[in-house]
Amino acid sequence: MTSEEINELNAARESLVKRRREMARQIAEAPLPSVEMAEELSKVLTAIEALDRALNEAGHPYMSQTVVDQMRADV
Repeated sequence: MTSEEINELNAARESLVKRRREMARQIAEAPLPSVEMAEELSKVLTAIEALDRALNEAGHPYMSQTVVDQMRADV
């Protein structure tokens, strides 16, 4: 996998994580969250897991920028 492909997978993952946070916030704020919202959240989580597997198989497991920065500081 090229570095461009890795970057695209990471960008897709970050986008889905933002969507996950938005959906979780909507579910938390709704007095009666719908089953459809929960099902959509489940699909987003599955997609994030699939991207994580693809990155791992390519030898580039996902790490948040916070973790990367901390690892660099520890060296």
